[in-house]
Amino acid sequence: MTNYLDFEKPLAEIEGKAEELRAMARAGEGVDVEDEAGALDRKAADMLRDLYKTLTPWRKCQVARHPDRPHCRDYIRALFTEYTPLAGDRNFADDHAVMGGLARLNDRPVVVIGHEKGNDTKSRIERNFGMARPEGYRKAIRLMELADKFNLPVVTLVDTAGAYPGKGAEERGQSEAIARSTEKCLQIGVPLVSVIIGEGGSGGAVAFASANRVAMLEHSIYSVISPEGCASILWKDAEKMREAAEALRLTAQDLIKLGVADRVIDEPLGGAHRDPEAAIAAVGKAIDAMLSELDAKDREGLIRDRREKFLKMGAKGLTG
Repeated sequence: MTNYLDFEKPLAEIEGKAEELRAMARAGEGVDVEDEAGALDRKAADMLRDLYKTLTPWRKCQVARHPDRPHCRDYIRALFTEYTPLAGDRNFADDHAVMGGLARLNDRPVVVIGHEKGNDTKSRIERNFGMARPEGYRKAIRLMELADKFNLPVVTLVDTAGAYPGKGAEERGQSEAIARSTEKCLQIGVPLVSVIIGEGGSGGAVAFASANRVAMLEHSIYSVISPEGCASILWKDAEKMREAAEALRLTAQDLIKLGVADRVIDEPLGGAHRDPEAAIAAVGKAIDAMLSELDAKDREGLIRDRREKFLKMGAKGLTG
C-alpha cells in the first residue's frame, strides 16, 4: 500500500479510484473497467510528473523522509556481496543506528558504513530512527582505521536527522565522538565516497560525509539543522519550516551550486520510494564511478584532494 505525502493527496484520489474500478472487476461484477481505469492511470501519471517537476525545498524534505524510501540496509543487501557486519566500538556498546562492515562492490573489497533508520515500528525503535550515539561514531572510526590499515576504500551511506541528543549520549561525549569521526574521515589515506540517500542532518551526517566525493540523491537533503529546528530558533515557531527550508539551501540542486555536493543521482519519477530497485541501481553506478575517479590517486593525493575540497567550501555562492 502506497504511503502518500500531504501534497500527493489529489494523486491518491485518482489512483484510488482506478484501484476501486479494478477491484469491482475482480469481484466479478461483469463490468469492463479497463478503458476508464487506464484513463485514470494516465491522468495520475501526468499529475505525478507535474508534482515532482518543481518540488519546493520543504516538499523535498518530505520526500527525503518518506518511510518507504530505501534505507542503508536495502542498499547493502542489493549492491554489496560478502557483507560481513562488524559490531561495537570496543569501549561501551554497539550502536544499532550505525551499520558497517567489510563487503565487496562489483568484486572490489570495501568497507561500508551507514545510518539505518529501520522500516517498521520495532526496527525504528531498535535503530533509534537512525540517530547515532557516541558509540556509533566510535564504531565508524574503528572501521575507517581498519580500512586505512588494509588499504580498502570506504563507502558511507548517510541518512539521519542528526546525532542523538539524549542525556546519556551527551554524558558519553557525543560532540567529541562526532568531531573525531569527522577528523578520521579527513585523515585516512584511502578513497572515501559518500552518498546522501535521504536526510543528511547536522554534524551527525558530516561525521560520515567528509569525503573525497559526495553524491546526493535527487530528492535528498543535507543541512546544518532541520527546517523545524531552524524555524524554532529563528522565529520561535516550528510551523515556519517551509520558510526555513527555503533559506537553508538544503536541496541537492543548491548544494551542487555551492560546491558541497559533487553529483546528483537521478531518482525514479515520484521519488526513490516508488521504484526502490531503480534508485538503488543508480546509487550503485554512482558509487562505482566515484571510486573509479579516485583509483589513480595515491595516499597523499587522496588526503590532499579531501583537504582542498573542504577548504574551498564557501568560495562558491548561489549567484556565482
